[in-house]
Amino acid sequence: MEQDFRDFVLEHMPHIERRRIGGLYTDTTDFTSIGYGDVIRLADRHYMVLRDEAERRFGIEDFKFWVKRCRCLETKEPAILKLVFHEEFTQQIGSMRIRSFRSATKEARILDLVRDDPRFMHGFSARDEAGNLVRVLEVIRGKRFDEVVDALPGDHAFYFHNNLRPVLNTFIDACEAIGFLHQHGEQHGDVRRDHLWMETSTGRGRWLDFDYAYETRANPFGLDLYGLGNSLLFLVGKRIYTPHVFEGMEGSEALQPGDFSPVIRNRLVNLRRLFPYIPKPLNNVLLHFSEGAETFYDSVDEMLFELRPCLDLLPNPQEPKEGAP
Repeated sequence: MEQDFRDFVLEHMPHIERRRIGGLYTDTTDFTSIGYGDVIRLADRHYMVLRDEAERRFGIEDFKFWVKRCRCLETKEPAILKLVFHEEFTQQIGSMRIRSFRSATKEARILDLVRDDPRFMHGFSARDEAGNLVRVLEVIRGKRFDEVVDALPGDHAFYFHNNLRPVLNTFIDACEAIGFLHQHGEQHGDVRRDHLWMETSTGRGRWLDFDYAYETRANPFGLDLYGLGNSLLFLVGKRIYTPHVFEGMEGSEALQPGDFSPVIRNRLVNLRRLFPYIPKPLNNVLLHFSEGAETFYDSVDEMLFELRPCLDLLPNPQEPKEGAP
């Protein structure tokens, strides 16, 4: 049987060395034991494991041992398999304590909901022989949107005049996608700027990773909104501003405690203090996520109602310069 299995793998991947072929897994419960060269059989397909996926945050690679980068032997297509990983923790957002947990069922449900929506990652779910609900995801060919923005040339003033308007256009489309989930009673659960990717072929933003869920006594979508606010803060500033970054910058001497985030208290939210050319209405959207905020947005629609008009207040790099032919 082992010999037959190895021959089967070599038939579909003739370039791999026989000695590199590992075991055949139909039960993914012990995902830490599954590594390079192993094959996962799922829904009449066989997936060769190439590596564990990793996220890079704060300059550190965080390996996700339950997420496997694979190649389907039958189709030759790349795929990402998310195996069942039970995790639960409590987040402190201001005065709120929020229970967060991973839910394979919830992510599978959203994959069905957004199957034909280009603003999200796509895939399907299937159970292995032990009943674990595995999600099989298409690989998005592109780059993290925040890395795309970070790589844009010039200082903040150049960015503001040449890139911010199209960047916010993309972000508004991504916000509408999160609003679509909320309209269907679903949370994204882990809205972060590194979970929004720009697809190379379309230039469109696509959201990843729906497996977190959370419980709040107040707004059931409040954590998603907070994540959108953090993402917007990065996009307007082209980076995050902390004392290490803004020390000595003009305007920094006037900063007040209310200008910062109520959660990450050294993170500046009131960017107009440093960049007075940022339109007040746009800065006011940011201030809803500051320590000094008197009100918080209750919905994505409410935030977008104030954010969309800000586009017309920003320079349009596509407009011809005065005097140009």
